[in-house]
Amino acid sequence: MAATDEPRTESDIPLKPVYTAEDAPAPPEAPGEFPFTRGPYRDMYRGRPWTIRQYAGFASAEESNERYRYLLEHGQTGLSVAFDLPTQLGYDSDDPRALGEVGRTGVAIDSLADMEILLDGIPLGEVSSSMTINAPASLLLLLYELVAEKQGVPPDALRGTVQNDILKEYVARGNYIFPPKPSMRLTTDLFAYCAERIPRWNTISISGYHIREAGSTAVQELAFTLSNGIAYCRAAVDAGLSPDEFGERLSFFFNAHNDFFQEVAKFRAARRIWARIMKERFGATNPKAMALRFHAQTGGSTLTAQQPDNNVVRVAIQAFSAVCGGAQSLHTNAFDEALALPTEQSAKLALRTQQVLAAEAGALDTADPLGGSYFIEALTDELEERAWELIGRVDDLGGAVDAIERGFVQDEIERAAFAWQRAVESGERVIVGVNRFQEDSEQRVELLKIDPEGERRQIERTARVRAERNPDEAARALDAVRAAARGEENLLPFLREGLRAYCTVGELCEALRQEWGMYDAVRSRL
Repeated sequence: MAATDEPRTESDIPLKPVYTAEDAPAPPEAPGEFPFTRGPYRDMYRGRPWTIRQYAGFASAEESNERYRYLLEHGQTGLSVAFDLPTQLGYDSDDPRALGEVGRTGVAIDSLADMEILLDGIPLGEVSSSMTINAPASLLLLLYELVAEKQGVPPDALRGTVQNDILKEYVARGNYIFPPKPSMRLTTDLFAYCAERIPRWNTISISGYHIREAGSTAVQELAFTLSNGIAYCRAAVDAGLSPDEFGERLSFFFNAHNDFFQEVAKFRAARRIWARIMKERFGATNPKAMALRFHAQTGGSTLTAQQPDNNVVRVAIQAFSAVCGGAQSLHTNAFDEALALPTEQSAKLALRTQQVLAAEAGALDTADPLGGSYFIEALTDELEERAWELIGRVDDLGGAVDAIERGFVQDEIERAAFAWQRAVESGERVIVGVNRFQEDSEQRVELLKIDPEGERRQIERTARVRAERNPDEAARALDAVRAAARGEENLLPFLREGLRAYCTVGELCEALRQEWGMYDAVRSRL
């Protein structure tokens, strides 16, 4: 940005040189009080420190299990599971479409046998787990429940989150399987299933993270994420669920980028907006259903392959914005993730970043430490106002599902991403080491290498599962799933029995594909 230009946030909000009490008086409410601008809990981290939840998963279930144990031994307080692309898209590792992708972006899970290995030796009654999975989210949650059952852990003792946010897949990430309406059915079936069987589980993590990674502004991240939340709540209410009950188990997932003060204000504005949505649109009276809780992850798209050591600084700043903004759990990216999956050493450094913030930076000492700052309060108000305006545009189109099907959300994000890239290429937006302060020599970084034999071993294990299971029992279970998909019963009990019979994730998703079809994003926008 040229020195003569008026400074603006990444969301194009103009900034004054000095803020005073006239710009934004401090909010009257305390943390833990409606509309929860200052945090969902009265004492925040004094009473409940954020959960250190490092996202991990690669190659085989055995290798991922080893990494989870390593992180837990070094002070991580919750699991966060990354799945490979075939698993996310509902294909088994031996499917021809999975060739070359098995275990590359996360762990491959084809059946209950894989999940048993992945969670071997991890006390599921004690550890809170998060699973980043969407289209087949119900299947992975059910596998988790079945492993816990084998450990002797009752469902009502399980704690954690499954992402289960299919709407953002249509606009930002692309890992969808089915059309929106049956996908929403799976989402709300999971809500109802957990309310009855796994009451401590967070049934959805409504994700702005991937919207931001796709190139949105902070305002768009807020507005489109919360609009998706409105759509999920509407679907749940239409399915006969109580907002005061399912609202308690909703969680959100936001991105933490480099514009420190804007990010802090964004998290505060998100809580304020959501509290009013739950109270005014859905009639919630339960404070726990109105208080937005969120997980944050530092911005993967901000990491640079050039001068990757600089990413350590970026991650620390982003993590501190999430903490000052009141995150309930946090993942810090490893500095080498612009180049490859993290090594054990880089993953430990990312973990230590959170521990330094908690133990040395005073981050646990007081709630909403920047609350009352004239600048932060003004920025919170501005972000809220702009987000409400964009939510209103989504409402005018009929809500998030209609806005997505018409391509409005996608177009808005694409325009923002183009504007950002143009600003970087012109030098208006500075990226240290990329378009300013460059170096001629490349920094050498030791990268994680995935064992190429892992894909073969995974395919062989899946073949053994099919060969050793009871074929009649598996066939009956798949028939029952297809029949349930044609009806209106909750699908999860039928899917659970299929998994118990060692039907694979791919087979169960194929049964649903046969009934519901697949979503074609290009054709849907023609």
